[in-house]
Amino acid sequence: MDETLLNDVVAAALKAGADAAEAVGAQRRSLSITVRNGDLEEVEREESRDLGLRVFVGKRQATVSGSDISPEARAKLVERAVAMARLAPEDPYAGLADPEHLAREPMRDLHLYDASEPTPEMLEERARIAEAAARAVPKVTNSDGAAGAWSSSQWTMVTSGGFTGVHQASGFSISASAIAGDENGMETGHDGRSTRWQADLPSPESLGDSAGRRAAARLGARKIASTTAPVIFENRLAGALMSPLIGAISGPAIARGASFLKDKLGQQLFAKGVVIRDDPHKLRGLGSSPFDDEGVANEARNLIDDGVLTTWLLNTSSARQLGMKTTGHASRGLAGPPGVSTSNLTFMPGDKDQAGLMKDAGNGLLITSMFGPSLNSNTGDWSVGCAGFWFEDGEIAYPVNEITVAGNLLDIFSRVTPGSDLEFRGAANAPSLLVDALAIAGL
Repeated sequence: MDETLLNDVVAAALKAGADAAEAVGAQRRSLSITVRNGDLEEVEREESRDLGLRVFVGKRQATVSGSDISPEARAKLVERAVAMARLAPEDPYAGLADPEHLAREPMRDLHLYDASEPTPEMLEERARIAEAAARAVPKVTNSDGAAGAWSSSQWTMVTSGGFTGVHQASGFSISASAIAGDENGMETGHDGRSTRWQADLPSPESLGDSAGRRAAARLGARKIASTTAPVIFENRLAGALMSPLIGAISGPAIARGASFLKDKLGQQLFAKGVVIRDDPHKLRGLGSSPFDDEGVANEARNLIDDGVLTTWLLNTSSARQLGMKTTGHASRGLAGPPGVSTSNLTFMPGDKDQAGLMKDAGNGLLITSMFGPSLNSNTGDWSVGCAGFWFEDGEIAYPVNEITVAGNLLDIFSRVTPGSDLEFRGAANAPSLLVDALAIAGL
């Protein structure tokens, strides 16, 4: 969105009575093609152009957004925002980021934008190839569809505090889902990949074949008796184990006192040697950006360093409330004040691959899918439904399903051993993670 337009919106808000203002423009174009059983199923195209405005009247704030950016609509947007702010409750920590924390030109080029735009025919062909590869796997009996997709987006921010920044990114993806069946039932398998650059995509054949093999491998899944045993979280989903950690160290949660880690800053949470790193400047990273969503300069940092919790995740408001400095983790959409989030989160790898972790563990559970996690944010008690494979003497024995693993995250974190099989598949990545003993609820 044009920076001049956003500057005009900010100026109009100040003229209407705001003490400070922040305007954000978001533009997006995308195309997705889905096929199922060899037939074209869906073509979805999106083109959007939206405007968000946050205004401050004293210590009161309001945020509004809209997709109509005509002069008349912008005037109404400004009028509504200022009127809402005057009626809002006071927030002593509200306000734009302090000028000394803002990112400055020149912004880093993080190689997030690939200008090549695939045709609909190219996306359809990728989906067809991926689906065909999945259906060619023995015991695959049906398809749950495959898709090829592309997107291009631009985020522009202008504030009355003197910040102007533009963040442009592209996205390319291929995915496939397969259904395998035999006389005992059916199982599903999925694989997919998203990248910033088209050339970084794996081949459609490899993704489709992986989806089919994952479905076929699940056939004959058994239920197991409840027990306590070593558990390995497969690298594709192990990043989900970091999600409750990130929620628990977010500044807003700490400020509210609603976190099981609220008194753990600077303490040993994981074993020595464990590092969890957040890097907003990773080249071509799916979570990369040259500044956070308040315009604050961001930087790579180890959230966990040698097992020790080093920082909270802070935006401007939570930093002020805690008497600290923002860490550049502000995250927002067009509506609502900023929250916090990580960028490219990585659980750094250890020395042994998944097979090595299984040999060390002997007998236990390899989790390959998880659903319905439950967390008590005040105590850290955590449970999740899952399916995967039982292994014996370090080797896969048989697939299992309808089980739940549970424990307290403080205990789980302290006993995590990372594998070496780190793959970058999204904005949060981890190798396979071994926990030497977890409660497993089955039959």
